[in-house]
Amino acid sequence: MRGVLELVLRVATLVFPIASMLAIGLGYGVKELVRPLRHPHRVFRALVANFVLVPLLAFGLCRLLRLEPSLAAGLMLVGTAAGTPFLLKLTEAARADTGLSAALLVLLVPVTVVYMPLVLPLVVAGASVDAIGVAVPLFTTLLVPLAVGFVLDATLPRLGARVRPIASSLSSVALAVLVGSTLALHAPSFRDLFGTGAILAAILLVVGAFAMGSLLASPGFDRRTVMGLGAAQRNIAAAIVVATQDFADPSTLVMVVMFSLIGLLLLFPIALTLRRHAPPRLPTPLHEGSRGASV
Repeated sequence: MRGVLELVLRVATLVFPIASMLAIGLGYGVKELVRPLRHPHRVFRALVANFVLVPLLAFGLCRLLRLEPSLAAGLMLVGTAAGTPFLLKLTEAARADTGLSAALLVLLVPVTVVYMPLVLPLVVAGASVDAIGVAVPLFTTLLVPLAVGFVLDATLPRLGARVRPIASSLSSVALAVLVGSTLALHAPSFRDLFGTGAILAAILLVVGAFAMGSLLASPGFDRRTVMGLGAAQRNIAAAIVVATQDFADPSTLVMVVMFSLIGLLLLFPIALTLRRHAPPRLPTPLHEGSRGASV
């Protein structure tokens, strides 16, 4: 049974980001994703929130709560990894601008690939991160499907229009399967984390990152919502890749997985609460969703 669950989890872990990014590529043009990134000061704020403040918060929590080295390594992995398709689902739940969240994702993923190998050895003793090992899975599961969506939408728009709702629905199903199979597989391991400070550290990192992202964003519901959720929902895929490739202690991987579940348990209710304050939106075509907003 465990072997079946592991297979299901691996498949869902691949299907979710691929389907999510394909749907983005089919729903938004390249110019619409680049447009929000044309404001340097707002891009700078996004980078500071995700690659300076959140890692510093993670590092401070490791010291303050005196986490064991393997658990501290797991927290630093998620603290230094930004940009994930989960942000799109959170943005939808909050009824915020998904085009803006997609643009933020396109900004954060390439930076994460460069940032993690440079920073982790400085803050985690004995860490040696394979940049290619991180870049390849992120490139193939995030950027390639996005590019395929762009090309398909530009060359075969009718086919793209039929494929997009299928990809969107598939990503939702994969997300549900991903969460369920993760809980079923790792729930027993989470018991070992009680009393270590790891759970408290994860909660504080999620809440603190959301607060910092929201406060650092420019005024406006969409920008504050996307920046807050984007800073709090870390790139679990990148963290898992590094945890499995470069850390022998399984507690590091358990910490990463536990953080991902706590993030979902906290951020989806936050997104649904924010939804109540979302401004009314006109029923515009999907391609117009990101116009007028910027990171």
